[in-house]
Amino acid sequence: MKYDIMLAGVGGQGVLSLAALIGRAAVAEGLHVKQSEVHGMAQRGGAVLSHLRLADHDIASDLIPLGTADMILSMEPLESLRYTAYLSPQGTVVTASDPFINIPNYPDREDVLAKIRRLPRAVLVEAERLAREAGEVLSKNTVMVGAAAHLLPLKRESFDGAIRQTFGAKGEKALQVNFAAFEAGWKASA
Repeated sequence: MKYDIMLAGVGGQGVLSLAALIGRAAVAEGLHVKQSEVHGMAQRGGAVLSHLRLADHDIASDLIPLGTADMILSMEPLESLRYTAYLSPQGTVVTASDPFINIPNYPDREDVLAKIRRLPRAVLVEAERLAREAGEVLSKNTVMVGAAAHLLPLKRESFDGAIRQTFGAKGEKALQVNFAAFEAGWKASA
């Protein structure tokens, strides 16, 4: 088994936290995990990209070849489109529908969403609304992990452990908010 995920977004959206949460769930199941990230412009609202590879055998490279990703998991719709060349013909795009307008010529939101809807397999998630309903808009990245989780080759309980490991030290409220955020994402895309 091998499963490759391109994680995308804009600086400050928690893309690297997405990778860490999924990676922890995979390690809990005894899988091999490789990750590579690009975040040079992250502090200025620039693109953030992470390659995340999961397998039940050794992984030689941390980079996903073009046309082979099983999933693009994105915190921002335009960023999800930026990396579709990496997606395999059977791959799925799971993206937040909320734009992060960080450039003056950001395309029309509805045009971007229409392009995503035309992809063979795409899931659009109102992540910001769901995160707010879970108790904290900053839990948007956990909403997106929940939205992607049923497509990933990982057990539900592995995510519960990863959430506890990631957010447990931040206190009971943060832990409960992130459990609620994961559940909201799970239900939104299941």
